[in-house]
Amino acid sequence: MSEAVIPAFDIDQTLISQYANSPTLTQLVQDFGQWFDPTANLTAFYDTVWNLDTAAGFGQDIWGRILGVSRLVPIPGTAGAFGFDNPDRPPDWQNFGGGPFFTGDLIGNAFRLDDESYRVLLLTKALANIVTTTAPALNALVRNLFPGRGRCYTLDLGAMRMRYVFEFSLSTIEYAILAYSGVLPHPAGVEVSILVISGAGNFGFQEAGPLLKPFNYGVFYRGN
Repeated sequence: MSEAVIPAFDIDQTLISQYANSPTLTQLVQDFGQWFDPTANLTAFYDTVWNLDTAAGFGQDIWGRILGVSRLVPIPGTAGAFGFDNPDRPPDWQNFGGGPFFTGDLIGNAFRLDDESYRVLLLTKALANIVTTTAPALNALVRNLFPGRGRCYTLDLGAMRMRYVFEFSLSTIEYAILAYSGVLPHPAGVEVSILVISGAGNFGFQEAGPLLKPFNYGVFYRGN
């Protein structure tokens, strides 16, 4: 978005011609223009609220209400229950003797995004609100969400299923944004899953990407 250009006060744009030669009215309007110059307030409003590229604090919160995405991202947890090392989220399972069996109840926590992280989320949600749910459009969306991080793309799994694939590590907060913020769009009626391939040298097939290795050259993917 471009910067706001607010013109200087022009008395000729305020007075109609029949009063233009009245010294009293002219002086009153000129004084009013100096005493109540709204330029600074309008500039601050544009930079803090209106322009999403520079909005901060409550300005971003206003955009969040407009776009339907909160600054608070829920991060469910299992509170250290027993489980296996796999790509399930949240990834806080414990090994034998480290925790009780999982009861099925997720412990809810929330993380408050800072302005820079929230700005990325807002811009991505704005794009998600208008983008078509085609593979090229969705691929562009996730690349905008994680610029310069590595390959990320969508896969059509068939049978009304799709998957977002990220060939780089995601933090717990980043995964929560993807899984729980509602920023990732998908076609109606299509089941969505997320796969994170964070380490090179895992066993897999060629169509899954260049990071995976053939038989006897890589280990099974553990999901962390």
